[in-house]
Amino acid sequence: MPDVTDGGIRETAPPAAKLSFFTLAALVVGSMVGAGVFSLPGRFAQETGVAGALIAWAVAGVGMLMLAFVFQILANRRPDLDAGVYAYAKAGFGEYLGFFSAFGYWASACVGNVTYWVLIMSTVGGVWPALGDGDTATAVVLASVCLWVFFLMIRRGVKEAATVNRIVTVAKIVPIVVFVALALGYFDPGVFADNVGGADYAGSLFGQVRGTMLATVFVFLGIEGASVYSRHAKKRSDVGKATVLGFLAVFAIFASVTIVSYGILPMAEMAELRQPSMAGVLQEAVGTWGKVFISVGLIVSVLGAYLAWTLMAAEVLLVAAKDDDMPRFLRRTNRADAPVPALVMTSLLVQLALIVTAFSDDAFNFALDLTSSLSLIPYLLAAAFAVRFGLAGATPGRTVAGGGLSRSELVIAALATVYTAFLVFAAGLKFVLLSLIVYAPATALFVMARREQGRRLFSAGELVILAISAVGAVVGIIALAAGWISL
Repeated sequence: MPDVTDGGIRETAPPAAKLSFFTLAALVVGSMVGAGVFSLPGRFAQETGVAGALIAWAVAGVGMLMLAFVFQILANRRPDLDAGVYAYAKAGFGEYLGFFSAFGYWASACVGNVTYWVLIMSTVGGVWPALGDGDTATAVVLASVCLWVFFLMIRRGVKEAATVNRIVTVAKIVPIVVFVALALGYFDPGVFADNVGGADYAGSLFGQVRGTMLATVFVFLGIEGASVYSRHAKKRSDVGKATVLGFLAVFAIFASVTIVSYGILPMAEMAELRQPSMAGVLQEAVGTWGKVFISVGLIVSVLGAYLAWTLMAAEVLLVAAKDDDMPRFLRRTNRADAPVPALVMTSLLVQLALIVTAFSDDAFNFALDLTSSLSLIPYLLAAAFAVRFGLAGATPGRTVAGGGLSRSELVIAALATVYTAFLVFAAGLKFVLLSLIVYAPATALFVMARREQGRRLFSAGELVILAISAVGAVVGIIALAAGWISL
């Protein structure tokens, strides 16, 4: 297709900006290290002691490592598939489920970005009361201004934005590493020993571990960062390596922050800390300056995560449009290779959700839960695709691309599928229904794309999926109206 330009926008992009291994790894780290890590001490203390925390991190670490390996394996075996999560779902289970995966992943990123702005405003609200808990009119206006400033920055070019993300990623890791170092310096073995078994309110060890699972899922969202941005990699093999390296680095950070905190404060006191609880822990250790230090680090971290998630969200819409699974207007990029229409659509949804927070009683916590639930289906479909691809030609020791996986790779894919399926189950019926309320109306974009191509709107199998999603959405709306489930 020849270039069609209009005001600097074109439908066929110039050669994609190429990103190095370290920039891709920074995208993975930047995607995962956001607000979640700063809340880990208090969240874990509400659920479990040292023993339960160690088991929880072991379970989450193994499960998410399997998922990281799946993205690495598929990046090497299926280099023809870009924007990982979306592309894998489509290749394995058809265009409609692929569309659902793309839309759900995009919507999850947008909802997650809302929590970042709310948390930033809430943090600053500690010294500027007009911002309240991040949901006042002043907070919404200020967050909206920041939202569109970021849009203008990313619009200047993907490569430039990714470079900024790499710098911000380094900057936001520093306060977390300093926290761990200082906590070790003020570590009290007696307090740590008292926290090993947990507190009376924590219940059985199994219950304690189970209570932390959704928290670990949320902090690991973004593990697919390099895979989503694979079309920009200088070397395709860098995508998988960056995914695994980024995961291992972040896993070490998250586990360390959690465990060392148990040596500073008793569980009961840590569980009562105001978020970000990491600031309260450091304040206990070194004084007020520690709280200020972590608060500043939180703002930098959240801004970096927002940048990374905005990049990935727009990229998914762009690639889906290029594959004719989204309307054609979303495939356009400007001369700097920035997908402007996709960025506009992303920013508009974030803006809408920001406005809603002004009328919500607990928008922050609900947005966190919905972000996690929207992400689980795309993860499950990606892992299941790896299993399906592996079964197509599994052979002992097979190492070449072009069909099938080795037996060890197939085992990894199966474990990742079981783990992600369990997480969907753990999320519960409430968030399955709420997710369908979001997914079902999005079918309008799928219909628009099919009409542009002059194709039949739905196949027989797709009509079944449409019916299930529509019924689920209706049930979800009725459940909300009747009070059976709540926001």
